[in-house]
Amino acid sequence: MNKLLLREKLARHQFVVTMEIDPPRGADPWPVYEAISDVAPYLDGANIADSPTAKMRMSPIALAHLVQNRLGVETIFHLTCRDRNLLGLQSELLGAYALEVRNILTLTGDKPSLGDHPTASGVFDVDSAGLARMASQLNKGLDYFDRPLADATDFFIGAVANPVLADLSSEMARIEAKIHNGVQFFQTQPIYTTKQLEDFQRQAPKGVPFIFGIMPLKSAKQGRYLNNNVPGVHVPEEMINLLESKGRQAGLDWCRKLINDIRQDIDGIHIFPMGDYALAESLLTF
Repeated sequence: MNKLLLREKLARHQFVVTMEIDPPRGADPWPVYEAISDVAPYLDGANIADSPTAKMRMSPIALAHLVQNRLGVETIFHLTCRDRNLLGLQSELLGAYALEVRNILTLTGDKPSLGDHPTASGVFDVDSAGLARMASQLNKGLDYFDRPLADATDFFIGAVANPVLADLSSEMARIEAKIHNGVQFFQTQPIYTTKQLEDFQRQAPKGVPFIFGIMPLKSAKQGRYLNNNVPGVHVPEEMINLLESKGRQAGLDWCRKLINDIRQDIDGIHIFPMGDYALAESLLTF
């Protein structure tokens, strides 16, 4: 297969598109295939979440492998520190590599108390930066404690950044720590204005790709909920007013314009479809 890998596209400064996918709450992957088959051809990477918001779902590694084989789209599997200790995380990573799932997004993970198994134990032997170091160690042919492995991996290691936090200096320190631990690319939380992007880019380190989050909204209620309940997300009042008067179409139009305004200045976009994959397809095919 001559198709360029995600890491190769980013290295060549090609604009990329990735999208978040929630695994099913069950053992059948077919609903995911059906949900994303139409939008898959427009993607350079499909992110497979790891029991997001601490709600039990199918293994992201297994689903990432199946999606790659079934739909031919490269995947980025999420791995959180919440559910596995040092042994389990390394074992999962080696298994993922054997299944040819080579892109990872390293995450600390939500506390189990927030999800549908609130009495489950949260492990957190490491945080996301520690997990990135772990994957980087495996890439060097070493385990977490520097002992040699029979074979090295070659993961493309990603992490999350938040470009709209009030204290960007603290966020930059976290980004630099992640890079120091082996992170090779970032996907960000949603942005809604060029100013949010520009403020972030003025301080962000150079030489590492940032794929910026885009979350099309369907209602003013949704925008207000994000502003009131999701730290680090800020939906402009102008957008909320447009959503109030024009609904879903206003959300699409706003994000389309934003993408057009910024695409020459960024490495790519990461779409948060919030389960509405038809909305994501509409965003990409106008």
